[in-house]
Amino acid sequence: MKPTRVRYGVVGFALSLAILSYVQRVAISQAAGPISAELHLSKQQMGLVFGAFGLSYALFEIPMGLLGDRLGARRVLAQIVLAWSVFTALTGAAWNVGSLWVIRFLFGAGEAGCFPNLTRMLSQWLPAGERVRAQALMWACARWGGAVTPPLALLAINLFGWRWSFVAFAALGVVWCLAFLSWFTDSPADHPQVNAAERDLLRDSHALVSHELPQRWYRIILQPQVALLMLQYFAFSYVWYFYITWLPSYLREARGLSAAASAGYAVLPLLAGGFGSIVSGSLPLRWSRRVIAFAGFAATAVLLLFVPHVASVEGAMALMAAASFASDLTMPISWNTCVEIGRRYTATVAASMNMLGNLAGFVAPVAGGMILERTGGNWALLIYTMSGFAAVSALCWLFIDPARAEKRDPVLPIEAAPQL
Repeated sequence: MKPTRVRYGVVGFALSLAILSYVQRVAISQAAGPISAELHLSKQQMGLVFGAFGLSYALFEIPMGLLGDRLGARRVLAQIVLAWSVFTALTGAAWNVGSLWVIRFLFGAGEAGCFPNLTRMLSQWLPAGERVRAQALMWACARWGGAVTPPLALLAINLFGWRWSFVAFAALGVVWCLAFLSWFTDSPADHPQVNAAERDLLRDSHALVSHELPQRWYRIILQPQVALLMLQYFAFSYVWYFYITWLPSYLREARGLSAAASAGYAVLPLLAGGFGSIVSGSLPLRWSRRVIAFAGFAATAVLLLFVPHVASVEGAMALMAAASFASDLTMPISWNTCVEIGRRYTATVAASMNMLGNLAGFVAPVAGGMILERTGGNWALLIYTMSGFAAVSALCWLFIDPARAEKRDPVLPIEAAPQL
C-alpha cells in the first residue's frame, strides 16, 4: 500500500500561515505614514507603536509554546490566529497613540505562538527528512512574505485606505482559521484521509513528540544544549534585524542612494535568505547539520568583514546578500534542533529560542543607534559588530549536539509513548 499524502496538506497550511503572519506584522510599516498623519503621531510615538509588537512577542513566546505542548497545535493555532486577526482589524479602529499601542501589543501576543506551534505541528506530521525540508520552505516563505508585503500593503491602502486595509488583511486570517479547523487533526491517526501506510510512516514522529521527558519544562530550557541554541539564535537575529531596520538608512547615508534605490537594494538580503533556507533543506540527510550551521555562520562573519571595504554599492550588497544566504542556511537546522532536543516540549523549546531571537530584535536596533550616534555615523563599526555576533553563533555550533539528548534519554517505542 502506498502512503497517502495528507501530510503535504499540513505543510500547505504551515506555509500559508507563515506568509500570512509576516504580511500582517509588516503591513503597519507601510501604513506608518498615513497613520502618523491622521493620528498626529511623532516619530518617537510611532517607534513606541512598532516596539509594542516586539515586546509582547518576546514576553508571550514561552507561555504560547507551553500552551501548544499542553493542548495541541490545532486548538492553539486556531485560537491565536483568530485572536491576532481580530487585533489586526482593530488596528484600523485606533484613535490615538495609546489605543494603537495596546492593540499592537495584543496583536504581538497572539503572533508569539505561531512558529513554535507550527514547528510542533510539522514535527508530528512529517518524518525526519521531510521535516527539515518543510522547515526550510516555511522560513523561505516567511522571508519572501516579508519582502512582498510593502507593495501589497501599499496597494491595499490605495484601494481601501489604511483603516480598512487592516480589516482586509484580518479577513485572510479568519478564512485560514476556518479552513484549518475543518480539516486538520493533531494526530495523523485521527485524520480520516490518512491510510495505514502513512500512519506507519509517521509512527516515529509521533513517538518523538509524544515522548515524555523526565524533567519538567523549565528544567529542559535550562539545559546547556538549549542555552547554546538560544544564544546562537540571539546572535543570528542580531545580524538579521539589521536588514529590516538600519539597512535602508545605511544605503542612503553611507552609500548615497536615493530612497527608491535603497528600497530596491534592501530587498536583496531577504530574498537571498529565503534561498538559503531552501538550499539547506535540500541537502542530503547524511551531511552533518552541525557542520552546515558552523560553516554558514563562519561564512557570514567573514563576508560581513569585507562589506565596508567594497567601494561599489553593487559589490557591497552582493556580499551582504551572500552573508544572509549563508546565515539562513541555519534556519531549518535551528528549528529542527528544537524538535530533537525538546520532543514532548518541542513548542516550549522553540518558543524559548524564538524569544531570544526577538529580544535581539529589540537590542540590535537600539545598539546600532547608539554606535552610530557615539561614533558620528561609523557604519563600518556597526557592520563589524554584526560580524562578531555571527562568529558567536558559529562557535555555539561547535558544542550543540542533539545526539546527546538521544543518548541520555532514548525515545520510547510508539506503544509506550504517552498520548497527547
